[in-house]
Amino acid sequence: MKQHRFRAYSLQWRLTWMLVLATALVWVAVLAMTWRRTAHELSELLDAHLAQTATVLAAQTGHDDDDFTIDPVLHKYQAKVAFQIWHEKELVGKSARAPDQLLMPLGMSGFMDQTISGQHWRVFATQGHESDVWVMVAEQSAARREILMAGLQSAVGPVLIGLPVLALLIGWLVMRGLAPLRLLGHTVATRHAQALQPIRADVSGMSEVQPLVQALNQLFAQVQAHIESERRFTADAAHELRTPIAAIRMQAQVVQGASNEDERTQALQAVLRGCDRATHLVAQLLDLARLDAQSMGDALAPVDVMEPTRHVLAELIPQALQQGGRIDLLGPDRLLLRTDAVRVAVVLRNLVDNALRYSGASPQVQVRWQALPAMLEVQDAGPGMSQSQIQRLGDRFFRADSSREGSGLGWSIIARIAQREGLQVQVDQSPQLGGLRVRLTWPDQAHA
Repeated sequence: MKQHRFRAYSLQWRLTWMLVLATALVWVAVLAMTWRRTAHELSELLDAHLAQTATVLAAQTGHDDDDFTIDPVLHKYQAKVAFQIWHEKELVGKSARAPDQLLMPLGMSGFMDQTISGQHWRVFATQGHESDVWVMVAEQSAARREILMAGLQSAVGPVLIGLPVLALLIGWLVMRGLAPLRLLGHTVATRHAQALQPIRADVSGMSEVQPLVQALNQLFAQVQAHIESERRFTADAAHELRTPIAAIRMQAQVVQGASNEDERTQALQAVLRGCDRATHLVAQLLDLARLDAQSMGDALAPVDVMEPTRHVLAELIPQALQQGGRIDLLGPDRLLLRTDAVRVAVVLRNLVDNALRYSGASPQVQVRWQALPAMLEVQDAGPGMSQSQIQRLGDRFFRADSSREGSGLGWSIIARIAQREGLQVQVDQSPQLGGLRVRLTWPDQAHA
Protein backbone atom coordinates (compact mmCIF):
# COMPACT_ATOMS: atom_id res chain seq x y z
CA MET A 1 0.00 0.00 0.00
CA LYS A 2 2.81 2.37 0.89
CA GLN A 3 4.65 1.48 -2.31
CA HIS A 4 1.51 2.12 -4.34
CA ARG A 5 0.99 5.45 -2.60
CA PHE A 6 4.61 6.42 -3.32
CA ARG A 7 4.14 5.61 -7.00
CA ALA A 8 0.86 7.51 -7.09
CA TYR A 9 2.47 10.65 -5.72
CA SER A 10 5.91 10.20 -7.28
CA LEU A 11 5.44 13.22 -9.53
CA GLN A 12 4.43 15.37 -6.58
CA TRP A 13 7.37 14.24 -4.47
CA ARG A 14 9.75 14.53 -7.39
CA LEU A 15 8.70 18.11 -8.10
CA THR A 16 8.84 18.99 -4.40
CA TRP A 17 12.31 17.61 -3.86
CA MET A 18 13.63 19.05 -7.10
CA LEU A 19 12.34 22.51 -6.20
CA VAL A 20 13.66 22.26 -2.64
CA LEU A 21 17.03 21.01 -3.87
CA ALA A 22 17.23 23.73 -6.50
CA THR A 23 16.36 26.36 -3.89
CA ALA A 24 18.96 24.99 -1.46
CA LEU A 25 21.63 24.93 -4.18
CA VAL A 26 20.83 28.51 -5.14
CA TRP A 27 21.01 29.55 -1.49
CA VAL A 28 24.36 27.79 -1.06
CA ALA A 29 25.69 29.51 -4.17
CA VAL A 30 24.42 32.88 -2.92
CA LEU A 31 25.96 32.29 0.51
CA ALA A 32 29.26 31.32 -1.07
CA MET A 33 29.29 34.47 -3.15
CA THR A 34 28.19 36.49 -0.12
CA TRP A 35 30.98 34.93 1.96
CA ARG A 36 33.59 35.76 -0.64
CA ARG A 37 32.32 39.28 -1.20
CA THR A 38 31.92 40.00 2.50
CA ALA A 39 35.39 38.65 3.29
CA HIS A 40 36.86 40.89 0.61
CA GLU A 41 34.97 43.97 1.75
CA LEU A 42 35.76 43.28 5.43
CA SER A 43 39.43 42.84 4.60
CA GLU A 44 39.40 46.15 2.76
CA LEU A 45 37.67 47.87 5.67
CA LEU A 46 40.01 46.47 8.31
CA ASP A 47 43.04 47.28 6.15
CA ALA A 48 41.77 50.83 5.94
CA HIS A 49 41.49 50.93 9.72
CA LEU A 50 45.06 49.68 10.04
CA ALA A 51 46.31 52.32 7.61
CA GLN A 52 44.37 55.03 9.39
CA THR A 53 45.70 53.97 12.80
CA ALA A 54 49.24 53.86 11.45
CA THR A 55 48.80 57.34 10.00
CA VAL A 56 47.64 58.70 13.34
CA LEU A 57 50.58 57.11 15.16
CA ALA A 58 53.03 58.36 12.55
CA ALA A 59 51.72 61.85 13.01
CA GLN A 60 52.40 61.65 16.77
CA THR A 61 55.93 60.36 16.49
CA GLY A 62 57.22 63.92 16.35
CA HIS A 63 56.15 64.62 19.97
CA ASP A 64 58.76 63.57 22.48
CA ASP A 65 56.36 63.37 25.37
CA ASP A 66 54.03 60.79 23.76
CA ASP A 67 53.77 57.54 25.69
CA PHE A 68 52.86 54.77 23.29
CA THR A 69 52.93 52.00 25.88
CA ILE A 70 49.65 53.06 27.43
CA ASP A 71 47.11 50.47 26.24
CA PRO A 72 43.79 50.73 28.09
CA VAL A 73 41.29 47.99 27.20
CA LEU A 74 38.46 49.71 25.38
CA HIS A 75 37.13 46.90 23.09
CA LYS A 76 36.97 43.10 23.10
CA TYR A 77 39.05 42.89 19.90
CA GLN A 78 41.66 45.33 21.21
CA ALA A 79 43.89 42.50 22.46
CA LYS A 80 44.20 41.25 18.88
CA VAL A 81 45.40 44.61 17.54
CA ALA A 82 48.97 45.77 18.12
CA PHE A 83 51.39 48.44 17.00
CA GLN A 84 55.16 49.05 17.15
CA ILE A 85 57.28 52.18 16.72
CA TRP A 86 60.89 51.71 15.72
CA HIS A 87 63.55 54.43 15.78
CA GLU A 88 67.04 53.81 14.54
CA LYS A 89 66.26 50.10 14.46
CA GLU A 90 65.23 50.09 18.12
CA LEU A 91 61.76 49.45 19.47
CA VAL A 92 60.87 52.71 21.21
CA GLY A 93 57.16 52.10 21.68
CA LYS A 94 54.52 49.39 21.34
CA SER A 95 51.17 48.34 22.56
CA ALA A 96 51.09 46.17 25.67
CA ARG A 97 50.17 43.00 23.71
CA ALA A 98 52.45 43.58 20.73
CA PRO A 99 55.32 41.12 20.29
CA ASP A 100 58.95 42.27 20.71
CA GLN A 101 59.96 40.95 17.28
CA LEU A 102 59.60 43.07 14.19
CA LEU A 103 56.09 42.86 12.86
CA MET A 104 57.46 43.68 9.43
CA PRO A 105 60.99 44.14 8.07
CA LEU A 106 62.24 47.71 8.42
CA GLY A 107 62.31 49.74 5.30
CA MET A 108 59.20 48.13 3.82
CA SER A 109 55.88 49.98 3.71
CA GLY A 110 52.38 48.84 2.88
CA PHE A 111 50.53 45.64 3.80
CA MET A 112 52.00 42.21 4.48
CA ASP A 113 50.85 38.96 6.07
CA GLN A 114 53.28 37.78 8.72
CA THR A 115 53.55 34.82 11.11
CA ILE A 116 55.17 35.64 14.44
CA SER A 117 55.46 33.07 17.28
CA GLY A 118 52.81 30.91 15.62
CA GLN A 119 50.31 33.74 15.23
CA HIS A 120 49.21 35.15 11.89
CA TRP A 121 49.13 38.92 11.57
CA ARG A 122 47.97 41.37 8.97
CA VAL A 123 50.54 44.20 9.15
CA PHE A 124 50.69 47.74 7.78
CA ALA A 125 53.91 49.77 8.02
CA THR A 126 54.71 53.40 7.21
CA GLN A 127 57.44 55.94 7.97
CA GLY A 128 57.13 58.50 10.74
CA HIS A 129 58.15 62.17 10.64
CA GLU A 130 61.76 61.14 10.41
CA SER A 131 63.18 58.71 7.88
CA ASP A 132 64.55 56.38 10.58
CA VAL A 133 61.19 56.11 12.36
CA TRP A 134 58.85 53.29 11.36
CA VAL A 135 55.31 52.75 12.59
CA MET A 136 53.79 49.28 12.30
CA VAL A 137 50.17 48.40 13.04
CA ALA A 138 49.02 44.78 12.99
CA GLU A 139 45.86 42.76 13.51
CA GLN A 140 45.53 39.04 14.13
CA SER A 141 43.98 37.19 11.20
CA ALA A 142 41.86 35.17 13.66
CA ALA A 143 40.11 38.37 14.69
CA ARG A 144 39.14 39.03 11.11
CA ARG A 145 37.74 35.53 10.73
CA GLU A 146 35.73 35.93 13.93
CA ILE A 147 34.22 39.16 12.66
CA LEU A 148 33.42 37.52 9.31
CA MET A 149 31.88 34.44 10.94
CA ALA A 150 29.79 36.56 13.29
CA GLY A 151 28.38 38.50 10.34
CA LEU A 152 27.67 35.40 8.26
CA GLN A 153 26.07 33.51 11.13
CA SER A 154 23.55 36.29 11.48
CA ALA A 155 22.74 35.85 7.77
CA VAL A 156 22.85 32.03 7.60
CA GLY A 157 20.67 31.47 10.64
CA PRO A 158 17.42 32.79 9.10
CA VAL A 159 18.20 30.91 5.89
CA LEU A 160 18.57 27.57 7.70
CA ILE A 161 15.39 28.21 9.63
CA GLY A 162 13.49 29.27 6.51
CA LEU A 163 14.52 26.30 4.35
CA PRO A 164 12.23 23.71 6.07
CA VAL A 165 9.41 26.24 6.03
CA LEU A 166 10.00 26.87 2.33
CA ALA A 167 10.12 23.10 1.68
CA LEU A 168 6.71 22.66 3.31
CA LEU A 169 5.33 25.60 1.36
CA ILE A 170 6.69 24.22 -1.92
CA GLY A 171 5.22 20.78 -1.16
CA TRP A 172 1.82 22.31 -0.44
CA LEU A 173 1.90 24.42 -3.59
CA VAL A 174 2.94 21.43 -5.75
CA MET A 175 0.15 19.33 -4.25
CA ARG A 176 -2.36 22.08 -4.98
CA GLY A 177 -0.96 22.57 -8.48
CA LEU A 178 -1.28 18.86 -9.33
CA ALA A 179 -4.83 18.61 -8.00
CA PRO A 180 -6.40 18.86 -11.50
CA LEU A 181 -4.16 16.04 -12.70
CA ARG A 182 -5.22 13.85 -9.78
CA LEU A 183 -8.85 14.73 -10.52
CA LEU A 184 -8.36 13.66 -14.12
CA GLY A 185 -6.74 10.40 -13.01
CA HIS A 186 -9.62 9.72 -10.61
CA THR A 187 -12.14 10.45 -13.38
CA VAL A 188 -10.48 8.00 -15.76
CA ALA A 189 -9.95 5.35 -13.07
CA THR A 190 -13.62 5.36 -12.01
CA ARG A 191 -14.99 5.09 -15.56
CA HIS A 192 -16.66 1.88 -16.64
CA ALA A 193 -14.76 -0.28 -19.12
CA GLN A 194 -17.43 0.32 -21.77
CA ALA A 195 -17.68 4.05 -21.09
CA LEU A 196 -16.02 5.57 -24.15
CA GLN A 197 -17.74 8.95 -24.18
CA PRO A 198 -15.37 11.95 -24.24
CA ILE A 199 -14.08 13.42 -20.99
CA ARG A 200 -15.53 16.85 -20.32
CA ALA A 201 -13.12 19.71 -20.93
CA ASP A 202 -14.02 21.28 -17.56
CA VAL A 203 -12.73 18.24 -15.62
CA SER A 204 -9.38 20.02 -15.49
CA GLY A 205 -9.10 23.77 -15.77
CA MET A 206 -5.36 23.65 -16.42
CA SER A 207 -4.39 24.41 -20.00
CA GLU A 208 -1.37 22.10 -19.68
CA VAL A 209 -3.68 19.14 -18.97
CA GLN A 210 -5.99 19.85 -21.91
CA PRO A 211 -3.69 18.11 -24.46
CA LEU A 212 -3.83 14.99 -22.28
CA VAL A 213 -7.64 15.22 -22.13
CA GLN A 214 -7.80 15.66 -25.90
CA ALA A 215 -5.45 12.72 -26.45
CA LEU A 216 -7.58 10.53 -24.18
CA ASN A 217 -10.74 11.58 -26.01
CA GLN A 218 -9.10 10.76 -29.35
CA LEU A 219 -8.09 7.37 -27.96
CA PHE A 220 -11.64 6.74 -26.74
CA ALA A 221 -12.97 7.69 -30.20
CA GLN A 222 -10.52 5.32 -31.91
CA VAL A 223 -11.40 2.49 -29.54
CA GLN A 224 -15.09 3.18 -30.13
CA ALA A 225 -14.52 3.12 -33.90
CA HIS A 226 -12.65 -0.19 -33.67
CA ILE A 227 -15.38 -1.70 -31.51
CA GLU A 228 -18.04 -0.54 -33.95
CA SER A 229 -15.97 -1.93 -36.82
CA GLU A 230 -15.72 -5.31 -35.09
CA ARG A 231 -19.44 -5.28 -34.38
CA ARG A 232 -20.22 -4.49 -38.01
CA PHE A 233 -17.83 -7.17 -39.18
CA THR A 234 -19.40 -9.73 -36.85
CA ALA A 235 -22.88 -8.75 -37.98
CA ASP A 236 -21.88 -8.79 -41.65
CA ALA A 237 -20.20 -12.16 -41.36
CA ALA A 238 -23.09 -13.70 -39.43
CA HIS A 239 -25.62 -12.25 -41.86
CA GLU A 240 -23.93 -13.09 -45.13
CA LEU A 241 -22.11 -16.34 -44.40
CA ARG A 242 -25.34 -17.96 -43.31
CA THR A 243 -26.58 -18.25 -46.93
CA PRO A 244 -23.57 -19.97 -48.60
CA ILE A 245 -23.05 -22.25 -45.63
CA ALA A 246 -26.71 -23.29 -45.72
CA ALA A 247 -26.42 -23.86 -49.46
CA ILE A 248 -23.30 -25.98 -49.03
CA ARG A 249 -25.03 -28.03 -46.34
CA MET A 250 -28.09 -28.52 -48.50
CA GLN A 251 -26.02 -29.67 -51.50
CA ALA A 252 -24.03 -31.99 -49.24
CA GLN A 253 -27.32 -33.57 -48.14
CA VAL A 254 -28.27 -33.92 -51.79
CA VAL A 255 -24.99 -35.74 -52.43
CA GLN A 256 -25.77 -38.10 -49.58
CA GLY A 257 -29.22 -38.87 -50.94
CA ALA A 258 -28.27 -38.90 -54.62
CA SER A 259 -29.56 -41.98 -56.47
CA ASN A 260 -27.38 -41.70 -59.57
CA GLU A 261 -23.97 -40.40 -60.61
CA ASP A 262 -25.24 -37.37 -62.57
CA GLU A 263 -27.25 -36.08 -59.63
CA ARG A 264 -24.26 -36.59 -57.33
CA THR A 265 -21.92 -34.77 -59.74
CA GLN A 266 -24.27 -31.79 -60.06
CA ALA A 267 -24.61 -31.57 -56.28
CA LEU A 268 -20.82 -31.69 -55.82
CA GLN A 269 -20.39 -28.92 -58.39
CA ALA A 270 -22.95 -26.86 -56.46
CA VAL A 271 -20.95 -27.51 -53.28
CA LEU A 272 -17.79 -26.26 -54.98
CA ARG A 273 -19.58 -23.14 -56.21
CA GLY A 274 -20.84 -22.53 -52.69
CA CYS A 275 -17.32 -22.91 -51.33
CA ASP A 276 -16.00 -20.46 -53.94
CA ARG A 277 -18.72 -17.99 -53.02
CA ALA A 278 -17.98 -18.35 -49.33
CA THR A 279 -14.25 -17.89 -50.01
CA HIS A 280 -14.93 -14.77 -52.06
CA LEU A 281 -17.26 -13.43 -49.37
CA VAL A 282 -14.75 -14.03 -46.57
CA ALA A 283 -12.07 -12.22 -48.60
CA GLN A 284 -14.39 -9.24 -49.06
CA LEU A 285 -15.32 -9.19 -45.37
CA LEU A 286 -11.65 -9.23 -44.40
CA ASP A 287 -10.91 -6.41 -46.85
CA LEU A 288 -13.77 -4.38 -45.37
CA ALA A 289 -12.65 -5.08 -41.80
CA ARG A 290 -9.09 -3.97 -42.59
CA LEU A 291 -10.36 -0.77 -44.19
CA ASP A 292 -12.55 0.00 -41.19
CA ALA A 293 -9.57 -0.49 -38.85
CA GLN A 294 -7.18 1.75 -40.80
CA SER A 295 -6.61 5.39 -39.90
CA MET A 296 -7.68 8.08 -42.34
CA GLY A 297 -5.27 10.69 -43.67
CA ASP A 298 -2.26 8.39 -43.93
CA ALA A 299 0.76 9.88 -45.66
CA LEU A 300 1.03 8.09 -49.02
CA ALA A 301 4.15 7.67 -51.16
CA PRO A 302 4.12 7.57 -54.98
CA VAL A 303 3.58 4.08 -56.41
CA ASP A 304 3.31 2.73 -59.93
CA VAL A 305 -0.39 1.80 -60.16
CA MET A 306 0.12 -0.11 -63.40
CA GLU A 307 1.95 -2.89 -61.56
CA PRO A 308 -0.92 -3.89 -59.19
CA THR A 309 -3.31 -3.40 -62.11
CA ARG A 310 -1.51 -6.03 -64.20
CA HIS A 311 -1.39 -8.45 -61.26
CA VAL A 312 -5.12 -8.15 -60.59
CA LEU A 313 -6.09 -8.53 -64.23
CA ALA A 314 -3.80 -11.55 -64.56
CA GLU A 315 -5.79 -13.20 -61.77
CA LEU A 316 -9.19 -12.33 -63.29
CA ILE A 317 -8.49 -13.07 -66.97
CA PRO A 318 -8.98 -16.86 -66.49
CA GLN A 319 -12.43 -16.16 -65.06
CA ALA A 320 -13.26 -13.96 -68.07
CA LEU A 321 -12.00 -16.59 -70.53
CA GLN A 322 -14.01 -19.27 -68.77
CA GLN A 323 -17.11 -17.13 -69.34
CA GLY A 324 -16.13 -16.58 -72.96
CA GLY A 325 -15.28 -12.91 -72.47
CA ARG A 326 -12.25 -10.65 -72.44
CA ILE A 327 -10.59 -7.88 -70.42
CA ASP A 328 -8.78 -5.02 -72.15
CA LEU A 329 -6.22 -2.74 -70.46
CA LEU A 330 -5.51 0.73 -71.78
CA GLY A 331 -3.01 3.18 -70.26
CA PRO A 332 0.65 4.15 -69.99
CA ASP A 333 3.36 1.65 -69.20
CA ARG A 334 4.10 3.46 -65.93
CA LEU A 335 1.92 5.81 -63.87
CA LEU A 336 2.99 7.18 -60.47
CA LEU A 337 0.27 8.19 -58.03
CA ARG A 338 0.28 9.07 -54.34
CA THR A 339 -1.88 6.17 -53.24
CA ASP A 340 -1.72 2.73 -51.69
CA ALA A 341 -1.00 -0.18 -54.05
CA VAL A 342 -3.07 -2.61 -51.96
CA ARG A 343 -6.09 -0.30 -52.04
CA VAL A 344 -5.74 0.12 -55.80
CA ALA A 345 -5.69 -3.65 -56.19
CA VAL A 346 -8.76 -4.08 -53.97
CA VAL A 347 -10.73 -1.41 -55.86
CA LEU A 348 -9.81 -2.80 -59.25
CA ARG A 349 -10.52 -6.40 -58.25
CA ASN A 350 -14.00 -5.54 -57.01
CA LEU A 351 -14.85 -3.37 -60.04
CA VAL A 352 -13.73 -5.94 -62.58
CA ASP A 353 -15.21 -8.83 -60.59
CA ASN A 354 -18.60 -7.07 -60.49
CA ALA A 355 -18.36 -6.33 -64.22
CA LEU A 356 -17.68 -10.02 -64.99
CA ARG A 357 -20.42 -11.23 -62.69
CA TYR A 358 -23.18 -8.94 -63.97
CA SER A 359 -22.33 -8.78 -67.70
CA GLY A 360 -23.88 -12.12 -68.55
CA ALA A 361 -22.41 -14.46 -71.15
CA SER A 362 -19.25 -13.39 -73.04
CA PRO A 363 -18.53 -10.40 -70.77
CA GLN A 364 -16.44 -7.59 -72.19
CA VAL A 365 -14.60 -5.34 -69.70
CA GLN A 366 -12.32 -2.42 -70.43
CA VAL A 367 -9.88 -1.00 -67.84
CA ARG A 368 -8.28 2.36 -68.60
CA TRP A 369 -5.79 4.50 -66.67
CA GLN A 370 -5.37 8.19 -67.38
CA ALA A 371 -2.54 10.43 -66.11
CA LEU A 372 -4.01 13.97 -66.22
CA PRO A 373 -6.21 14.06 -64.31
CA ALA A 374 -5.29 10.80 -62.56
CA MET A 375 -8.26 8.55 -63.23
CA LEU A 376 -9.20 4.86 -63.32
CA GLU A 377 -12.09 3.92 -65.62
CA VAL A 378 -13.78 0.50 -65.73
CA GLN A 379 -16.65 -0.12 -68.15
CA ASP A 380 -18.48 -3.23 -69.28
CA ALA A 381 -20.98 -4.40 -71.88
CA GLY A 382 -23.58 -5.57 -69.34
CA PRO A 383 -27.16 -4.41 -68.80
CA GLY A 384 -26.12 -1.36 -66.77
CA MET A 385 -28.07 0.08 -63.84
CA SER A 386 -30.94 2.46 -63.32
CA GLN A 387 -30.42 5.81 -61.61
CA SER A 388 -32.16 4.61 -58.43
CA GLN A 389 -29.90 1.58 -58.31
CA ILE A 390 -26.82 3.73 -58.82
CA GLN A 391 -27.83 5.90 -55.86
CA ARG A 392 -27.91 2.85 -53.60
CA LEU A 393 -24.45 1.65 -54.56
CA GLY A 394 -22.24 1.39 -51.51
CA ASP A 395 -25.00 0.14 -49.17
CA ARG A 396 -23.87 -3.09 -47.60
CA PHE A 397 -25.62 -6.19 -48.94
CA PHE A 398 -27.40 -4.26 -51.70
CA ARG A 399 -27.44 -6.11 -55.04
CA ALA A 400 -28.77 -4.51 -58.20
CA ASP A 401 -29.74 -7.94 -59.54
CA SER A 402 -31.04 -10.06 -56.67
CA SER A 403 -31.25 -13.09 -58.92
CA ARG A 404 -27.47 -13.27 -59.19
CA GLU A 405 -25.06 -14.46 -56.56
CA GLY A 406 -23.24 -11.77 -54.62
CA SER A 407 -23.06 -10.01 -51.31
CA GLY A 408 -23.09 -6.38 -52.30
CA LEU A 409 -19.93 -5.82 -50.26
CA GLY A 410 -17.80 -4.97 -53.28
CA TRP A 411 -19.25 -1.48 -53.62
CA SER A 412 -19.05 -0.95 -49.86
CA ILE A 413 -15.32 -1.62 -50.07
CA ILE A 414 -14.94 0.75 -53.04
CA ALA A 415 -16.85 3.49 -51.21
CA ARG A 416 -14.68 3.12 -48.10
CA ILE A 417 -11.46 3.39 -50.09
CA ALA A 418 -12.78 6.37 -52.04
CA GLN A 419 -13.64 8.09 -48.76
CA ARG A 420 -10.19 7.46 -47.27
CA GLU A 421 -8.23 8.64 -50.31
CA GLY A 422 -10.55 11.49 -51.27
CA LEU A 423 -11.51 9.98 -54.62
CA GLN A 424 -14.31 11.30 -56.80
CA VAL A 425 -16.55 8.46 -57.95
CA GLN A 426 -18.72 8.81 -61.04
CA VAL A 427 -21.08 6.05 -62.19
CA ASP A 428 -23.03 6.25 -65.44
CA GLN A 429 -23.77 4.36 -68.67
CA SER A 430 -20.85 3.41 -70.89
CA PRO A 431 -21.14 5.23 -74.25
CA GLN A 432 -18.71 2.77 -75.82
CA LEU A 433 -19.80 -0.65 -74.50
CA GLY A 434 -23.33 0.18 -73.40
CA GLY A 435 -23.07 -1.18 -69.87
CA LEU A 436 -21.92 0.43 -66.65
CA ARG A 437 -19.02 2.89 -66.53
CA VAL A 438 -17.23 3.71 -63.28
CA ARG A 439 -14.68 6.51 -63.00
CA LEU A 440 -12.46 7.09 -59.96
CA THR A 441 -10.52 10.37 -60.03
CA TRP A 442 -7.61 10.92 -57.64
CA PRO A 443 -6.86 14.30 -56.01
CA ASP A 444 -4.18 16.60 -57.45
CA GLN A 445 -1.10 14.50 -58.19
CA ALA A 446 1.18 17.36 -59.25
CA HIS A 447 3.92 16.34 -56.77
CA ALA A 448 3.66 12.57 -57.25
